[in-house]
Amino acid sequence: MFCAFHPNRPTTLRCNRCGRPICTSCAILTPVGYRCKVCVREQQKVFETANWYDFILAPVVAGVICGAGSLLASVLGFFVIFEAFFVGTIAARAVLRAVRPRRSRYFRLAAAIGGVLGCLPVMIPAVLILLIAPAYGRAGWMAIGTSLLWPGAYLVITVGFLVGNI
Repeated sequence: MFCAFHPNRPTTLRCNRCGRPICTSCAILTPVGYRCKVCVREQQKVFETANWYDFILAPVVAGVICGAGSLLASVLGFFVIFEAFFVGTIAARAVLRAVRPRRSRYFRLAAAIGGVLGCLPVMIPAVLILLIAPAYGRAGWMAIGTSLLWPGAYLVITVGFLVGNI
């Protein structure tokens, strides 16, 4: 008996779902036994229940909430770190509520893109400083570092909690 995907490899394993002969590199261990890649892929498709508009809804919801939080973050300074945890968690819960009960493995990516786009308004002053920094030499580059510190921290923490909670 030879592997269905690698015809030159002899094997004694079979997929416990379809009975197809599989080698050890093709076998995927599941809680119910070894399965071939085709059967595992078919089983995963059952869990992809998202509609096309969910991939528009998820980034819009995440972007609006992260953007609203970024407006408050521009005033807070150091305390932006604490606010970012709450905003990321609230955004994740709002995204999950908006797309409920559908699910997809790509909701995290869609929400992360929306979260990053929502956080960008806080970064605009830093980008403007980046454009004029070379004219001011070392002082200009120091201004970039300080102007990017808290907005960058807000973006990383908020999007991290957003993705982590979906």
